Amino acid sequence: MIYERMINSEQETEQLAQQLAELLASSDVLTLEGDLGAGKTTFTKSIAKGLGITRNVNSPTFTILKQYEGRLPLNHLDVYRLADSDEDLGWDELFYGEAVSIIEWAHLINEDLPPERLAIQIHRLEDDKRKFTFTPFGKRYERLCEELFE
Repeated sequence: MIYERMINSEQETEQLAQQLAELLASSDVLTLEGDLGAGKTTFTKSIAKGLGITRNVNSPTFTILKQYEGRLPLNHLDVYRLADSDEDLGWDELFYGEAVSIIEWAHLINEDLPPERLAIQIHRLEDDKRKFTFTPFGKRYERLCEELFE
């Protein structure tokens, strides 16, 4: 099943992300897709806030991975620069560890992603309007979406 939510402001984006953060558990993997400027990093910042992370969260475009400590640790990955790379960067340690992992541009490492995850697509419609599409892979993420969208 696919879940969709229309968002009309940055505040609504933040609310959705923080509601999701309350439901996250250790080792959860979220993938984020969307054009430049769609709001992937804004959404991630709001999840981080919901996880109790007080450090400034920004895109790890040039470093690929940034890690933060909160109620749950957070791995924030931007794999855009790995488009033509065949390197194994220790995905298993990241995805199956204690932290929540959020991966921007995840389609570029699709073959390395865990089979169970929550895929989130952000469609920029105009100004602050967005359509969020959540596609759960696995029972854990199906239950998470049911709770988030009830």
